[in-house]
Amino acid sequence: MSQPYSRREFLKQSFCFSALGLGRGLDSLFAAGAGTGIEFATDAHHLFAFGDWGQETHQSQQRAVARAMGEYATKHGIRVEALLLLGDNWYGSLSGGVDSSRWKDQFEDVYPADVFPGKCYAVLGNHDYENRPDSKADAELKYAINGSSRWTMPAKWYRFSFPERDPMIRWIALDSNHPHGHLFFDTPTLTHQEMDAETLWFRNELAQSSSALYTAVLAHHPIFSNGDHGDTPTLIQDWEPLLREQKVHLYLSGHDHDLQHIEFEGIPTSYVISGGGGAGLRNLKRSPSARGPYGLKVAGFTHIEVNRERMVVRHVDSQGDVLHGFRKTPAGEVVLG
Repeated sequence: MSQPYSRREFLKQSFCFSALGLGRGLDSLFAAGAGTGIEFATDAHHLFAFGDWGQETHQSQQRAVARAMGEYATKHGIRVEALLLLGDNWYGSLSGGVDSSRWKDQFEDVYPADVFPGKCYAVLGNHDYENRPDSKADAELKYAINGSSRWTMPAKWYRFSFPERDPMIRWIALDSNHPHGHLFFDTPTLTHQEMDAETLWFRNELAQSSSALYTAVLAHHPIFSNGDHGDTPTLIQDWEPLLREQKVHLYLSGHDHDLQHIEFEGIPTSYVISGGGGAGLRNLKRSPSARGPYGLKVAGFTHIEVNRERMVVRHVDSQGDVLHGFRKTPAGEVVLG
């Protein structure tokens, strides 16, 4: 395995991500964008992603984001083929486990099958590992095997193809609840044995050949973040070298309650955070003008559009307005706009 970059190398950014300077000039990190207009490819497939959504109380923000997702899909004539649920799916108590009324009230009814008919691929966040009163993580895994829901979590880490037939994206879903690091406190996590097994599986999975044009990872904790929690040193050490080595196109996460997009010069992976699904928002600690190009304390979701020529990632707020977007080719070129 290649050696991780030094901290200084990771954080080096020689570009000013100002409104006037995005993507301009031959020396820019990004190619020039196509402006703020929204254009959808007629042959594209669509997913919506969001994390940090299952607030036990004060559910108005979750429902506003869900409503915006449905209205956005209708307005633009989008068929949403899957949802990506980025962890912290359940805050607070999940009394009754798989039989909790919250499954119907806050998942099945808020994201109805007639609006979002595809599978809902979920990963575990740190709040999902809490025992309230029993393990919420165990309940989420059990709920997925009852066969009567779109909730999809076959294991703590797993893979899937999108679309299922003739796939364009190879998705790798990971459990980022590692048993060390400053973020996890006394919350139960993966065991050390599980963490080692996951990392070995991840390494082997990335090494496998795939007919998909893009490779993307989803997990709860960000590797890099300008938000309240900041970077995750353990994931920088354990996962970032694998992403860089295998030229993974996208790392998608939640945990920080905001919407972000971070790029690094010479690094093939785009880092996207979509943690505005419903929980209370938090201030960013680092300006996207210093490390970006984008970050905002706002509720919303992320729209991923993909065909054989491009993957498009858009951040959308709870009013259905597109705030930020970029395109990425199979070769890795990033185009803002």
